[in-house]
Amino acid sequence: MSALIERADLVHETEIVWLEDIDCLDYVRQSLDRLPSRRTRPAYHRDGRMVGYAILGKQAKASVSGTFRRRVFWLLPHDRDEQPDGVYATGAPLEAVDPRTLAPKVEGHKTERSQGGPPSQAMVELGMTLPKS
Repeated sequence: MSALIERADLVHETEIVWLEDIDCLDYVRQSLDRLPSRRTRPAYHRDGRMVGYAILGKQAKASVSGTFRRRVFWLLPHDRDEQPDGVYATGAPLEAVDPRTLAPKVEGHKTERSQGGPPSQAMVELGMTLPKS
């Protein structure tokens, strides 16, 4: 699960639209963005690229500002998919989750795959494991 998103934030999701094949991505970053609509593809204003977004059902109410909180999935140029030996060769950003663990209304979580490899020695010593996918 991303530390930034809670299950209550996702209750109105009906679909996740993927703009890329997620089978080749170890992780995606997710954030809750304030967007002007429930359904349309959001504008993207970060470095990198948007790889997916959530669609909300009709029961979702706009905030006072007229916006909807929706999840957006994205990657930056220095993420593992473009720089496999870079800063995230192992480990993953705080907001990253394995895209195979995501679904509408499901916040997703990190896995050994999203973290870039086998569990650390500390995890082994503590008997801790992350899901395989």
